[in-house]
Amino acid sequence: MKRFYKKVTAEDEGGLYSVLLDGRPIKTPAKSPLHLPTRALAEAIAEEWDAQEKEIIPAKMPLMQAAATAIDRVTTQREKVIEEIAAYGGSDLVCYRAAHPESLVQRQAAAWDPMLQWVEARHGARLNVCQGIMHIAQPPEALAAMRSVVAAQKDMTLAPLYNITSLCGSLVISLAVLDGHVTADEAFEISELDETHVMEFWGADAEAVKRRKNNKESLAASARFLQLSGIIT
Repeated sequence: MKRFYKKVTAEDEGGLYSVLLDGRPIKTPAKSPLHLPTRALAEAIAEEWDAQEKEIIPAKMPLMQAAATAIDRVTTQREKVIEEIAAYGGSDLVCYRAAHPESLVQRQAAAWDPMLQWVEARHGARLNVCQGIMHIAQPPEALAAMRSVVAAQKDMTLAPLYNITSLCGSLVISLAVLDGHVTADEAFEISELDETHVMEFWGADAEAVKRRKNNKESLAASARFLQLSGIIT
């Protein structure tokens, strides 16, 4: 789509905020009003729209995409989204460890054990750990504790939280980002630990490098969305 507007502004609408193109409020792809929780988020989305040149490229507007997803998908399928996020706790990345080589075993322990200690101390969720990829059952009370944290979030928070969780393959890591316990960059390094180890040993191919770059940028955008929304301080 070609750029059809000249001026982009962020406006207060009685406690919620909107982005206007030439004085007209933006709507989501599903034609819902784009109501945002903070001025900071509205201004950042306005900057994304203003940065578009001759063509409007949605992929270059990750904050707008996250807000639209929250409004169009989460508000209409809230329970489904909560269940999809919470399900990662049952097969969380940080619970499945390598048996060898020793260098990877040590790296996983150094990076992932603190995550497990944090989620137990912060949310009362003590998770089981195993070697290999065979499924290990987690205590129902631990899964329930983490699910309750997810279910307590507002719709506008669940969209970026879903993205972080799926990118990391870990509910534990995404909850740590949500709590401000780890940064987006730290979450990326923790979740990509296995692949980083492989790349150091065998070398990197172009496709893997591109995927990691895209994932890191997407994770950072989701964390920034949470910061601009006032969730992460």
